[in-house]
Amino acid sequence: MIRNATAVWTGSVKEGNGNLTTQSTVLDHTQYSYNSRFAEGVGTNPEELIAAAHAGCFTMMLSSVLTEAGFIADQLTTICEITFENGVIAKSHLSVEAKVPKIEEDKFQELVTNAEQNCPVSKLLKTEISSEAKLLS
Repeated sequence: MIRNATAVWTGSVKEGNGNLTTQSTVLDHTQYSYNSRFAEGVGTNPEELIAAAHAGCFTMMLSSVLTEAGFIADQLTTICEITFENGVIAKSHLSVEAKVPKIEEDKFQELVTNAEQNCPVSKLLKTEISSEAKLLS
């Protein structure tokens, strides 16, 4: 499987702007710029997109390892925070809240760690990755 996205940029880094389009067209000429990356401008940015990719991948992997262990989640909600400092994407932190019937806390934490370490985006990032998980009743 190969997926793709296209970035188009015009102008200088600070005054210019660009747009992103994904193969699925979920992003379709979506604006990004210096301001949307480094200030509070309108549009997306690479770090936000990496956060979405990591949150989505990790959550699917957690669902998979839960299912393999005999549990079906009622709901998994993950927030991913990407830290960009000194010109480097330095960290990715995953916070997950889950409703999983009949699972013990230690088994849940074990499966969260498995998903954190083994989701394909975690393997790609090669940065500090951490997670915290809260099992809801």
